Order: sequence, then C-alpha cells, then structure tokens
Amino acid sequence: MESQFLSISLIFIFLLLISSSKPAPSSTIGIDAISRILQIQDRERAPPPVQEAAARSVLLRFLPSHSSSFHFRILSKKQCGGEYCFTINNHPSSATPGSPQIRIEGTSGVDIVAGLHWYLKNWCGSHISWDKTGGPQLFSVPNVGFLPRVHDAGISVQRPVPWSYYQNAVTSSYSFAWWDWKRWEKEIDWMALQGVNLPLAFTGQEAIWQKVFKEKFNMSISNLDDFFGGPAFLAWSRMGNLHGWGGPLPQSWFDQQLILQKKILARMYELGMTPVLPAFSGNVPAALKYIFPSAKITRLGNWFSVKSDPKWTCTYLLDATDPLFVEIGKAFVEQQLQEYGRSSHIYNCDTFDENTPPVDDPAYISSLGAAIFKGMQSGDNDAVWLMQGWLFSYDPFWRPPQMKALLYSVPVGNLVVLDLFAEVKPIWTTSEQFYGVPYIWKHTWTFLQTVWCMLHNFAGNFEMYGILDAVASGPIEARTSVNSTMVGVGMSMEGIEQNPIVYDLMSEMAFQHKKIDVKAWVDLYSTRRYGRQVPLVQEGWNVLYHSIYNCTDGAYDKNRDVIVAFPDVDPSLLSLHNEHSRPYTKPNSRTIIQEVTDSFDRPHLWYSTSEVIYALELFISSGDELSKSSTYRYDLVDLTRQVLAKYANQLFYKVIEAYQSQNLHGVTLLSQRFLDLVEDLDSLLACHDGFLLGPWLDSAIQLAQNEEQKRQFEWNARTQITMWFDNTDEEASLLRDYGNKYWSGVLHDYYGPRAAIYFKYLIESLEKDEHFKLKEWRREWIKLTNDWQSRRNIFPVVSRGDALNTSRWLFNKYLNLTNPETLESWTEHH
Repeated sequence: MESQFLSISLIFIFLLLISSSKPAPSSTIGIDAISRILQIQDRERAPPPVQEAAARSVLLRFLPSHSSSFHFRILSKKQCGGEYCFTINNHPSSATPGSPQIRIEGTSGVDIVAGLHWYLKNWCGSHISWDKTGGPQLFSVPNVGFLPRVHDAGISVQRPVPWSYYQNAVTSSYSFAWWDWKRWEKEIDWMALQGVNLPLAFTGQEAIWQKVFKEKFNMSISNLDDFFGGPAFLAWSRMGNLHGWGGPLPQSWFDQQLILQKKILARMYELGMTPVLPAFSGNVPAALKYIFPSAKITRLGNWFSVKSDPKWTCTYLLDATDPLFVEIGKAFVEQQLQEYGRSSHIYNCDTFDENTPPVDDPAYISSLGAAIFKGMQSGDNDAVWLMQGWLFSYDPFWRPPQMKALLYSVPVGNLVVLDLFAEVKPIWTTSEQFYGVPYIWKHTWTFLQTVWCMLHNFAGNFEMYGILDAVASGPIEARTSVNSTMVGVGMSMEGIEQNPIVYDLMSEMAFQHKKIDVKAWVDLYSTRRYGRQVPLVQEGWNVLYHSIYNCTDGAYDKNRDVIVAFPDVDPSLLSLHNEHSRPYTKPNSRTIIQEVTDSFDRPHLWYSTSEVIYALELFISSGDELSKSSTYRYDLVDLTRQVLAKYANQLFYKVIEAYQSQNLHGVTLLSQRFLDLVEDLDSLLACHDGFLLGPWLDSAIQLAQNEEQKRQFEWNARTQITMWFDNTDEEASLLRDYGNKYWSGVLHDYYGPRAAIYFKYLIESLEKDEHFKLKEWRREWIKLTNDWQSRRNIFPVVSRGDALNTSRWLFNKYLNLTNPETLESWTEHH
C-alpha cells in the first residue's frame, strides 16, 4: 500500500511541474538543415518488430517481474505530429486479469524504452542509476496488476530536438576500457532508458585500422605495433596525442574488440539508435612517411612527456590537403561498412582537438575542413561529420575568421558540432549560433547544426559537483534563442558512474520543452532515489542543491584534492594565507595556497563546507530508515568522502603552516592525522562497490588470454590512474594523477604511502635543521609509483563494512566539534 500512496503523491507533484507553463517556441533552422539525414535514418531503421522485440528485451532484463504488464508498439512520426515521441496509455484490456496494464508506443525502440522509464519514474516513483552509483530503485513499483493508471487521454511526450547524444572521445578509456559484452549490454539498456539515440561507437576501431593499413597501404604488423596505444590509452592514440604507450596490442585484443563492437552495433541498431562511428582524422603511423615519401606528413610537438621525449609522443599527422588523406579516409569508412554491414552515416572526427593547424590562413583552414569531409563522403555518400567543439573553447587559435573558415567548409547539414562544455562555457552564446551550423547542446552553436552538451566530469575523477540550474535551463535557452540551430542535447562526460543526480536531470532534458523547477525536482529526486519520502534527507538534498550542485564560478572541476593529487613542491615555497577562521566556513575565508610553481594545482572549492557538513548530519540522522538502500549507502559514502577530502586539504595546509613555523611537534602530530585520515577514508570507501579499485584491475585481467597479457593489462590499468609516460629518477611525468580515483585500495596502497614519504622528509628537515630534500622526495615517490604500477597484489572486488556505522564513526572522529580530539585537530600549533 505504501508504494501506491507514494505513486499517487508523486504523480500529483509531477503534474504540477509539467503544467506550470507552455512549451517555448523554438527555431527549426538546425532541424531543417539535417532533415535529409533524419529521413535516411528513419528509412534505414530496423523494422518495427525488431525494435519492439529489443524494447521488450530491455524490460525483461530490467524489470522481469513486470514483463507482462506492458505492451510496446512502434508509432510512425506522422502519428506523433511529425516529431519523435512516445505515448503512454492505459491498455484497452487492462481490466482483464493477466493482460497488459500499460501501452507504451514510440517512434523507435529507444523512444519506447524512454517512455517506460518516464512512466516508472513519474507514476511509480522509481529511479534508475548505474550499478556502481547504487543501481536502480524499483521496490516502489507496485505489484503486477496494481500499476497506476494514467489519465484517460493518455500521455504524449515529443522530443524538442531529434538527438540525444552520449559519450566523449575519452570515455572509452576512462570508463569503458575493460568492458565485456555483459557490461556493455547493461550500458546500452541504460542509454535506452535515458533516451540516448546518438551514442559514440568507438570500440574495435584498431582492428579496422589494422586491416586498412596492412591490406591497402602495405604496412606490416611491426609497423603498427608502435602506432596503437595500450588498452587503457587507446583514446589518446586515436587522437594522435601519443603512440605505443602501454602497447603493443596483442592480436587477440584486435580480434576480441572487433567481435565486441559488432555486438554493440547490432544491439544499438535493434533499438533504433544512431551509433556514431569514427572517421580518419589524419593521425598516421610513422612508417607511412617511408612508404609514401612525398606525402605531406608533419611530426607534431610534445604532449606532456618528460623532456619532450618523442618516444611516446610527437605523433605524425597527414596534411588533409594531401591526396592520400582522402584515400585513407575513404578506405577506413569502406572497411567499416564491409565489416559491420551498415552505417548510420554519422562519423566523428576531431583532427584539431589539441592539435592546432600549422597556418591560420582561413583559406587553408577551409581546404582542410573540405578535405576531411571528402574523406568521409568518398566512403559514404550520405556522410555527416560530427565534431567536438572543445577546440573552440580552449584554443585561442580559433578566432572568428578561423572558426567560420572551418565551419563553412562543409555543406550545410553535413556538419554537426557538439557544444561540449555548454553548462559552464557555452560557445553558442559567443559564436552567433556557431555561424549557422547545427549543434548539440551537451551539458555546446546559426547555419551550423549544434548539440548542447554537458561535459561535467574530467578523467573519471570522483567529486560531488554540478550546476543543476544550468542543466535545467541551458538547453531550453539555447533551443529557444533567436535563429537557434540546436539539433540535440547530450552528455559528454569524460568518465561515468558518478554524480547520478546530474545525469538523471540531464537525460530528462532530452524530453523537456521548458525550464525545470529544480527545487521541486530535487525534492522528487530524493523520494524516487530511495523509494520513500524522508524529510531530513530531502532537506539534505536541498542543501546540496544550493551548495555542491550550484557551482557558478566558471572553473573547470578537475579534482586536485591533496590526497589524490599530492603537491610536488618545496614546502618552504608555498605561500599560506590563513585568516585563522574556523574550518569549513565560506570559501573566501578558507586557507588558500597560492601557486608558486606549476607543481601544485590548488584544490577547487566553490561552496560553504559548513553547509555540506550539515547536509551530512541530516543524511546520517536518517540512516536507520534507509540503511538497506544501496542508493542511500552510495550517497552516504560519497558525501562523507567529499567532506573528509576537503578536511584533508585543510589538514595538509596546517602541516605546511606548522613546518614553516618550524614546529616539529605540530608537523609530526598533524601529518600522522592526515595519514590516519587516508586509512580511514580507505575503510569508508570499502563499504560500497562503487568505490573499489579491485573491479577495475580484475576486469582488465579478465580480458587477458595469457600471463603476459595479464601483466600488461594490469599495468595499463594501474598506470592510467597514477602516472603516465617515462620519468627520470628525479623528474615525474607531467601527466600524473590526472585520472586519480577515490577507490579503496588506492588510498591504502599508494596515496597514503606517497604522503608518508613527503611527511618523512618534512620531519627530517626540521630535525636536522636543513632544507627540504625535494630531489630525494621525488626520487622515492617516483620509485613508489613505478613499483606500484608493476605490482600484482589482489584487491577486493566486493564491498565490505557497514557504510552507516563507518560514516557515523568518521563524523564523530573528524567533524564533531563536541569531540575533544576533533577540536584539538583544529588547534593552531605554533
């Protein structure tokens, strides 16, 4: 009965939310421009029975107990007013025992499954999340035969823009590197439930390249060994940032990933999705310059390696104006068509992502763009180029003349730009709507078709962070702006399985025609996420909405907490400004470390930590009611981690302050507390499956086919999250801690020992009254890193420990100001 009452109350609140205003009118310029490709895709989509069966299979995997409660059917766009949509109605036979209760129809299999999610979310109070972030909450769904009815007229929801995009060029490495088909099947189900219909499909492309270069361009396997990166670094070798690092790839990897890609594409096509395939960007093996000595091939500059060592970087780029460029581009597209049997005609290519053109002459840039597109079109006459707009946001090279030259180099309707970081730094507002090119708003422009995208996450780091107000309004503002060319929304995060609230809201924007009342939405979110209404937790989420999830400082949220990105800097050179205020007040009164070298990036703090501690208190106080909920346990661990990570930053600052005051006792006491905190955090993270190192390493090992591959794959997995590239004994790689992770196992086994080395040299410096031994610290830290990357010790793959009791214990130990030990930890040591 409780779930029925919950469903009724949720429906009432939801109806208030969606009836508060009329949908705002929007421009059709962008959609008109891509009408041809949409018609082609509609015509080539899998037959209705195939899509209906695929949708039923999702239901069977997701909610098998209710597989007979729903009836699915494909609708034509004409029946949806010429748009993409889903409809939800009471089934005509619902009164008959054993018959379906709810009929869901949609213009594709994806739309049907999204309609299922819409119904479960808004009528049954359920919640969908990645398994690692708590998984789905479905116990609020009433029993078979008792599902809530919709009103007699039914529900019809149209997509305001045709496409819902998903992924980033590097997500494939930060998150998907070690996935097998079982995990991919779960993700494709998740995509469909969220309404994603335009996902990247990059798996297995190395096998295509191997065949193209071997069979069409006379290269040997040995020529290619140094071209591809290792399994955990393929995203960056594909972009031409590095070569060979982590490799060579064994032949079994090529074969296994190609088989996997065929399964991925088959399922996406069955559901009516439009998978985006890769295209040739100009990145070529070094051997090509010897096979074709007259080709215009340029060696690129260093990409973050120590002493600009070309061993792993300084890759080769074929000039797009060289006739060979089109030849290779055509061969690559044709080989994909041959292997996969079909294409959705949309291809991603990012030639200039972190690779600036050698000349800024607009005519030259225009010729580059035209040649890149010709390479795609030569292999597929209906090709559309999908390009990330990231380069326009960070590279000063791209001024208006250069932007226009590139964007106008491709016929209207054949270039779509992802406004990649639109929730923080939208390009459409400053580029005259991408000068007309269609775009997709990903959490990114008038004749350029664009997609508004939410980038949100860098490197798969763990940080509670978001801008919910921007997500709830940004896509609407972009779509309804004058001469809008927006054709989609999207999620372009670098890593997944974090901040589920942000992705729940963003995925919903694929179907929202107006701005969302975020306060009311967040109240509903907490009820859906835990399957019941708990006022204190609801209040806690409201605090988080106005603090952690209200980052408006415009900064990139790259996690640089001291624990996971330990400073490599002489402590005497750090300039401390401390107003000696109580900890965890407003950001402008916290301890600040000013950068004096490029070896320390100051941690990002944009909210009042005292407010977030209050939210944690509310979560803990409701623990007895919710402790059986996996979603609650995930949120509790994550929130406790967030609070204590910022506490650790403050503790480190106090260590440095004590050192600069030559207070040996203070350094000794505070550094030990820091190390204790790291161990305690490791124990906390061990309480939930979403915060374990073990599964990352184990999944890498499981893909290996012999002992040598096990060593190679595990080394790849460990290296990606620590330090890339060679280093000298005393000089660390510039690419260190970029992919850092708050995972149980990493803190105990690597981050803690690393900090202990630094503190050892701090104490020794004071004891011997001598300068801090920076070189010695670096030598020992680098050795620790190299040794850790090569180790084979095993970590748990299943959580252990009680999340609620552990969180309560840590709160009392570190944050409860009535605890004498806690007060002492904040005492100034002079």
